Amino acid sequence: MEDYNILMKQRFEKADELIKNGVDLFKYKYDKELYIKEIKEKFSDVGEEEKGYVKTAGRMMIKRVHGKTAFADLKDETDKIQLYVRKDFVGDDTYALFKKLDIGDIIGVEGSLFRTRTGELTIIVKKLEILTKSFRPLPEKFHGLQDKELIYRQRYVDLIVNDESRERFKKRSLILKSIRNFMDSYGYMEVETPILLQVYGGAEARPFITHHNALNRDLYLRIALETYLKRLVVGGFEKVYEIGRVFRNEGISKKHNPEFTLMEFYEAYKDLYDMMDFTEKLISHLVEKLGYEDKIVKYGDKEIDFSTPWKRISMKDAIKEIGGLDIDGKSEEELREIIKKEDEDIDLKTAGYGKLIQILFELFVEEKLINPTFVTDHPLEVSPLAKRKRDDESGLFVERFELFVNGWELANAFSELNDPIDQEERFKEQERKFAEGDDEAQRMDTDFIRALQYGMPPTGGVGIGIDRLVMLLTNAETIKDVILFPHLKDEN
Repeated sequence: MEDYNILMKQRFEKADELIKNGVDLFKYKYDKELYIKEIKEKFSDVGEEEKGYVKTAGRMMIKRVHGKTAFADLKDETDKIQLYVRKDFVGDDTYALFKKLDIGDIIGVEGSLFRTRTGELTIIVKKLEILTKSFRPLPEKFHGLQDKELIYRQRYVDLIVNDESRERFKKRSLILKSIRNFMDSYGYMEVETPILLQVYGGAEARPFITHHNALNRDLYLRIALETYLKRLVVGGFEKVYEIGRVFRNEGISKKHNPEFTLMEFYEAYKDLYDMMDFTEKLISHLVEKLGYEDKIVKYGDKEIDFSTPWKRISMKDAIKEIGGLDIDGKSEEELREIIKKEDEDIDLKTAGYGKLIQILFELFVEEKLINPTFVTDHPLEVSPLAKRKRDDESGLFVERFELFVNGWELANAFSELNDPIDQEERFKEQERKFAEGDDEAQRMDTDFIRALQYGMPPTGGVGIGIDRLVMLLTNAETIKDVILFPHLKDEN
């Protein structure tokens, strides 16, 4: 740290000297004509003979001075290129300025091009100016920032020095753009719904609470997008989607961040099975868009096969076939005993038969689902917004799927419940659970019931976790690697 402070002190001293000599260290603008990648593409035929003329700008990453000549590397968002600076080309004043520049300074250059004997395209600098002074030295001589804690806390430094990080976030942008283009091509309309809510719903999760001073009312940050998108279906928009941040007051882990990006889409006159087909098409399209022509995505030491059709299996069958546990005919008490034997710390206080089935699935099956798998027929108890499974005499299950990949839940979907009487009864049951201590239970939403009373057509709906999807498609180890500014514990 002492050496670091000395280096910063030296930079401030050099800056003071330059300012006294009339150098503006923080320009207002610069007419950058070409990105470095464009220069390399446009002048790919340049040989050892001097040719062309370019004007560009970027951050200086390497600097080597040899008397009256010098070399440097200039880096921008797209690529990097070598600079050749000669005193007799740029003049005494500019060369003296260049010698005082530091790694990390942002500069603008103009000049012609040639290729060195080693084949490296190089700008012969004819004009050079400093655009922004950098006072903090970059880490580790630019060989890449390795300290994960520093990467997440100082993402701006990570993006400067780690090309892999920058490319991952470019891919994230491409994924989002591709999703929007795909949805638009199928006639979906993108919408925006409220973030601050009086009643939260659409998922089992603890909300964040805030306070509106003017209304003197507590409000909740949304935990899902569902109920307002359904209101729009009631209003007559038959194909809607939203990509937006949602907020859940939960722990931080490799797969969880308190705020994350969720996509939900709803289509009138469709059911669960239509949405399953559409989800398969959408994600397959993204896999192809990112260049996985063989549909094999490498994640860590796994190879995940996205070839269609994807496996479809009910939750009870998955527990039996994949988890090796036959629960048919077992009582609620027997299921509790199995769970407690597996993990005695699980809170079963408010769990009924359906919740116990879901817990067994999570314990015995979830992490084994590596290739894309649609798990259907979830318990009604844990699915208060889904229609009951048709032709199910037990009445215990609903038309819902979760898509699992690499042992993670990636998507969640329903044949949406559109019976306001049934919906109100389920909300009342959720309220009872909340009163018993289940703080993830959904609350009664009387306005949503009122909307359903006007009539919502048969509707299919899907939610997809964008961050986990990006993790899979970019081979990211943790969700922090795909969120530009993730939440972290206090620095100290």
